[in-house]
Amino acid sequence: MDDLETYAENTWCPGCGNFGILSAFKKAVRKLEEKGIKREKIIISAGIGCHGKTFDYLKLSGLYSIHGRSMATVQGMKIANPDLKVVAFAGDGDAFGEGIAHMIFAAKRNADITVILHDNGVYGLTTGQYTPTSQKGFKGPSTPKGSIEEPLNPLALMLESKATFVARGYPVKLDHLADIMVQAVEHEGFSFVDVLQPCVSFNNTYKKYNAMVEILDHIPANYEEAMAIAKREDKLPIGIIYKKEKPPYHKELYGDSNPVTKRMSREERIKKIESLLSL
Repeated sequence: MDDLETYAENTWCPGCGNFGILSAFKKAVRKLEEKGIKREKIIISAGIGCHGKTFDYLKLSGLYSIHGRSMATVQGMKIANPDLKVVAFAGDGDAFGEGIAHMIFAAKRNADITVILHDNGVYGLTTGQYTPTSQKGFKGPSTPKGSIEEPLNPLALMLESKATFVARGYPVKLDHLADIMVQAVEHEGFSFVDVLQPCVSFNNTYKKYNAMVEILDHIPANYEEAMAIAKREDKLPIGIIYKKEKPPYHKELYGDSNPVTKRMSREERIKKIESLLSL
């Protein structure tokens, strides 16, 4: 029995890369539990799109968000209770269209959150429109003659935004992806995992990715090497591309304080209020 499975019927298209992402994350949760991180402390959110159904299919606590806002939602959760491990699932259009400001500022402030990007280069739920990561020339309902825009590079953008953990994975390399997810959640700071996720219905990239994916044999030594790898076009390197230790936002903000475990009792709050009202 899969104790992370819910009652929700899975409606992804057969062969969708999302199945691999879901399976990898379940593996990651179990590995984190083995390391002492209880699943009750792993809290999730998701935006709108095919990726968002991940929230329905995982028996974990969290809050369903709206388009482009899952990374903002989990930042609030982390600030409210720093003891939590918070994970946002996002789509490429969801995160780098509607939610691009949230992504950039979460990385800039080194918010201690993990963002798992289901990057398929298409708005699959609304039948195939182009997104910020679609390749130039992509043909869909909104670009029948091909997109004239150059795509964003999610890895390069997150590196430039000061993310302290940047990685890329591929669902076909499921165990490898699960290990990346574990390290992303364990990392103290902003963790970004760009997952190459084929959409079999509107942007089937399996053949391309199978030919181009290459597992990194080391973590790049510095920012410059990481950026060079992020911008490679001859291959699609997967693995941890950049990792840096830096105090996360919540510790810079209020040290080791925790509003949940270190708050005043009800009686103390009432006395404080009474004291203020008597001034």
